[in-house]
Amino acid sequence: MPRGETDTSDPNTSTDETIVHASCVARNGRAVLIRGTSGSGKSGLALQLMALGAVLVSDDRTRLWRAGAGLMADAPPTIRGRIEAREVGILSAPPAGPTPVALVVDMDERESDRLPEYRTVTMLGADIPLARKSELAHFPAAILTYLCGTRDA
Repeated sequence: MPRGETDTSDPNTSTDETIVHASCVARNGRAVLIRGTSGSGKSGLALQLMALGAVLVSDDRTRLWRAGAGLMADAPPTIRGRIEAREVGILSAPPAGPTPVALVVDMDERESDRLPEYRTVTMLGADIPLARKSELAHFPAAILTYLCGTRDA
């Protein structure tokens, strides 16, 4: 959908929307937006999260807009229900549809702290919690747990 065009199927859609280079999956009605440069592992992390029970919102390009104080994510219609698996192909998956963004993962910045400070990123005027990429094996499970609960410290 072109920038500035209103999606009349979603009453929470505003004309202040954008499409970002990011993948997005959801669990329990909460989404994680996975952003980073090409080849940074966005789709790979999304696929790992889907294998653990998350549902695809969008891959590679994600539509974002404000809804109240929060941020909503969905797929552009042309790629809805599709995700790229490098060296495998384009795969089909049932799409989650519009979902509130609860967390942003930055795949270009690697986390080095054992217990990182609480960080946020402002997108379209909404402050969203931010996590940095981790190579630890439990990272996808930790992100999925975040979507199912909260971060206490």
